[in-house]
Amino acid sequence: MKLIYTFAAIAVLFSSCGKNSDPIPNVAVNFEYPLTDPRLAGLTAGGGVVLLSGYGVAGVILYHEPDGSYAAYDRCSSYKPENKCAVTLDSDHLTVTDPCSGSKFSLADGGPVKGPATYSLKSYYVTVANYEIFVSN
Repeated sequence: MKLIYTFAAIAVLFSSCGKNSDPIPNVAVNFEYPLTDPRLAGLTAGGGVVLLSGYGVAGVILYHEPDGSYAAYDRCSSYKPENKCAVTLDSDHLTVTDPCSGSKFSLADGGPVKGPATYSLKSYYVTVANYEIFVSN
């Protein structure tokens, strides 16, 4: 019985030393904009998307979800994030593509929908209050 507990403990130890579940580096993100700001005009309706430069590792994607909530993701692709390859918006406004690897990510949850990427885009916290959108990590 001791042998089983020893193997279980070793298995837990090795599984906790695996790859990081979020390979995109942590950088401070903390900004706010009024929703009436002309730069956010693309967010007026559900499904709207805005790409912002100067935040995160490679910029930030703001997505107005069809249910009325908002999501924010770093534009840095999770495939080889050390390259800081910024994803670009696809014409359907439902996905973004890493132009360096061809990986595609869903704006619904940031998850990869086409490889070689296997990790989601880094997401940020979004709060909307008094016609202001706040994004932070």
